[in-house]
Amino acid sequence: MKMFRKIVFGAAVASLMAAGDASAAGNKLVLDGSTTVGPIAKAFAAYFTKKYHVEVTVSESGSGNGAKSLINKTCDIADMSRPMKENELSAAKANGVNPVQNIVALDGMAMIVHPSNRVKALTKDQIREIYTGKITNWSQVGGPNAAIVIIQRESNSGTQGSFKDLVMNEEPIAQGAETQASNGAVKSRVATTPTAIGFVGLGFVDRSVKVVAVDGIKPSVQTVKNGKYGISRPLFMYTNGKPAGIVKQFIDIPKSAEGKKIISEVGFVNKY
Repeated sequence: MKMFRKIVFGAAVASLMAAGDASAAGNKLVLDGSTTVGPIAKAFAAYFTKKYHVEVTVSESGSGNGAKSLINKTCDIADMSRPMKENELSAAKANGVNPVQNIVALDGMAMIVHPSNRVKALTKDQIREIYTGKITNWSQVGGPNAAIVIIQRESNSGTQGSFKDLVMNEEPIAQGAETQASNGAVKSRVATTPTAIGFVGLGFVDRSVKVVAVDGIKPSVQTVKNGKYGISRPLFMYTNGKPAGIVKQFIDIPKSAEGKKIISEVGFVNKY
């Protein structure tokens, strides 16, 4: 019996070693950042832990906080829905951190309204005018005679930054815009507010809200991948230096068949 146990234990160790460095190292991975990348990161974490027996923790404090965590060396991977800013890169360099950008997926930022809203499409110019406060009533864009409730994200959000870059053309968002702290919170607010408009990552869209076309095109796997949808962006996982060891194994998940399946299942678009 003792010999049998030794054989089984040895086989188990050999199996773990064959699975890769991550399983052999028995280390932890810490991820922090974007709520948009969050569903991908959490699904990857579950897959990675099951396959390699490595503990992975995922926090969703926003892209800006993810960058800070990487700069302060309190996370291994920073999930971000926007590229790092120059001031973040400078702060990282000053602290001996070398941020390396890794694209994990693509996203189409969906403009959402309440399902009862009869507006089916907006131009990017109309969206900008709504968010600057130049258009204040849905009747001005073919909707009901009702004041528009503008929903935005907090300033630390990568989704907010991407929206400003892709839609606002450096024009300020109206002071009366309501701020929500996550994609899920934006979706919930729009789903319960008949006159609201907001923007979320494609993976957060469900039947509780309605997606409006932008310049005649709705976000989808095809329109994001071929670049026809005008509010598309890459999603990132930043590492300190070129990924190696278990960090590289995690970062390489999107290139695998299982990783591609996970990305599709959570509603985002495969880059690879």
